[in-house]
Amino acid sequence: MTVALTQSDFRAHIKKYLDQVNDDDETVYVARSNSRSVAVISQEKMYWMEKAIQAKEDSLDYAVARDQLIRRNVLPDDPIVEPNDDYWEKFK
Repeated sequence: MTVALTQSDFRAHIKKYLDQVNDDDETVYVARSNSRSVAVISQEKMYWMEKAIQAKEDSLDYAVARDQLIRRNVLPDDPIVEPNDDYWEKFK
């Protein structure tokens, strides 16, 4: 879930919103003047985003980072694959 608010609301309730970022893994969007805005995310979420970007797509590091981002609802979950005979033949 995300929260969008004004800079003055963020400033007035900064502890509340920073707690939501860390405790509830929320992303907080803060609208600023001159059509500028910022997003506040947890350090952990940022770590996994950077890890996914830096890793090779077929590496274990990428798979772990992607899994962490799916768990945090940053990326959609993979579709469920229904196993059938053709599916299992790939592993022989």
